[in-house]
Amino acid sequence: MSVRTEAPRTARRARPAIPRPVSPPVGADFAPAPSPDGRRVAFLSDRAGTPGVWVCEVDAGTPVALPVGDEPVLALSWSPDGQWLACVVAPGGAPRTELWVLRPDGTRRRQVAGFGRRSATLAGWLPGGALMAVTETDAHGRALLVDAATGHRRVLAEGELLTLLDVTADGGAALLRRGPRNARWLELLDVATGVRRRLLPDSGRGSTDQGWFGPDGTSVLARTDAYSELAALVRVDLTRPEQPPTRLAGRPDAELEHVTPSADGQRGALLWNTYGGRSELSLLDFTSGVQRAVAAPGEVLGDAVFAADGGLLCLTAQGPVRPREVWLVDPSTGASRPLRSDTAARTDDAGVAPYLVDLRARDGLPLSGWLYRPAGPGPWPTAISLHGGPEAQERPGYHPLFQALVAQGVAVFAPNVRGSSGFGRSFVAADNLAGRYGAIADVAACAEFLVDAGVARPGQLGCLGRSYGGYLVLAALVNFPGLFAAGVAECGISDFHTFFAGTEPWIAAAAVSKYGDPRRDADLLRDLSPMTHIDRLDVPVLLIHGANDTNVPAGESAQVAEALAARGVPHGHLVLAGEGHDFLSRANAEAARTATAAWLTRHLAATASVLG
Repeated sequence: MSVRTEAPRTARRARPAIPRPVSPPVGADFAPAPSPDGRRVAFLSDRAGTPGVWVCEVDAGTPVALPVGDEPVLALSWSPDGQWLACVVAPGGAPRTELWVLRPDGTRRRQVAGFGRRSATLAGWLPGGALMAVTETDAHGRALLVDAATGHRRVLAEGELLTLLDVTADGGAALLRRGPRNARWLELLDVATGVRRRLLPDSGRGSTDQGWFGPDGTSVLARTDAYSELAALVRVDLTRPEQPPTRLAGRPDAELEHVTPSADGQRGALLWNTYGGRSELSLLDFTSGVQRAVAAPGEVLGDAVFAADGGLLCLTAQGPVRPREVWLVDPSTGASRPLRSDTAARTDDAGVAPYLVDLRARDGLPLSGWLYRPAGPGPWPTAISLHGGPEAQERPGYHPLFQALVAQGVAVFAPNVRGSSGFGRSFVAADNLAGRYGAIADVAACAEFLVDAGVARPGQLGCLGRSYGGYLVLAALVNFPGLFAAGVAECGISDFHTFFAGTEPWIAAAAVSKYGDPRRDADLLRDLSPMTHIDRLDVPVLLIHGANDTNVPAGESAQVAEALAARGVPHGHLVLAGEGHDFLSRANAEAARTATAAWLTRHLAATASVLG
């Protein structure tokens, strides 16, 4: 087995060799939104049960909750004039979202976008005032300017798979993102005439998913992998459209994950995704091109945002034994500190840090993953955890479920099979269409590797996953009968025909580039659907789904449960009320984790007793 030799950044805690009880996971703080003057920070936290809005004085450290209702909040932003907070809300936890605004003291709360069957997202604010750049989506995308004070709405553009990214300060031009997953491009919109033009040449490869106007409105900066395997930052000169983009920042050893520009457009915070998924942070001066590294306060960073005056950078940091929490960075010195004064206590002292492991797929493609090992010598009962997306990535963040399984003596291997992000353009596209057979085979390759390496005991392998990972669990069980002893599929697709018929229209349209067209590729999708081969599934399976899920509809799990019941295959079917695709209530998320851990430890142990 190829295990990387560097020690985990988070020290591995000693633990007894016998199973032990596990405390509930610590709550998370995330999505910081600093006030324009940098004196206060609003953020989201699930400390009260579901994600809500809290505000904290930067120098006081005692958060105060704002009255934002009972529905979970997904995103948050403070207006540049300091008068409004904008909240993206998910009623019933469902994928359809609404945009609400309120004063920073909690008053004058009201909905301004996402009415009816439309879903609303916030791109940002125009400088100086209360105008928001908003996208509403149903069958098509709609780019809007919405006034937080009056609720007045102005439609800028409409189209399929359209997202508004930015608007110039004078409102004369807008930057749009178009296209399906992994094949997106940018368009420049002349607001007065409605004329659009594509900014980057259509090379037939790569995707551009982030962009904004430069400070003078004559350039666009974009994160793209259209010109290199690993995403980089480029500048497009709008006054010289014939000129190729200028590369501003890129690395041969890391993918540019996200860029956050300052309000004046003079500099940006760059989050880099190094091999395996650890984060690095740098600050880039867009004028001089000088970039300097800043010490990362955690292994995985996100949610970076500047205060309007540029004197404060907020972000979130997490690690294997530390939940997400908000940190403050001084851009001038690079010094960082936690927002909350009690952050030192926000640690899972019973947790273990994982090791980064390299292996090969059956066709020779390099794969990797994170291995969480129980105490004592192996082999152990082992669970393979498959992340969602598929354009997501398994990273060394805070995973209470993994720690709960390890505490019960079950090793966890969390791989990044083909289709995962963070490893370059070709890798993320390697599972498109018929390439999905390779991704399914990667799961089997991981299982075989773990047994050969002495990590897993034959007959005591389980697999678990959510969303696309839930699909991979079902696909692996029906394609490789006898390899796994049990599975847990959470919110997973079981039949591509019923998925495309039942999901949100914009989700279906964007998914065609990854999965295939439900009409043109009907035969391929039928064969890739676990329900087509469900008679091969003969091991205990737990199915978990949110009742309000309209991304992967709850019927995807229900039809598997019905088929297994008809054949007498042991299974469980847990439906969580008030949840959509992501389990946002802490109680429901903990119920899913507890059920998953109990199912795997029970059935892997039962398998061991049968074998010997």
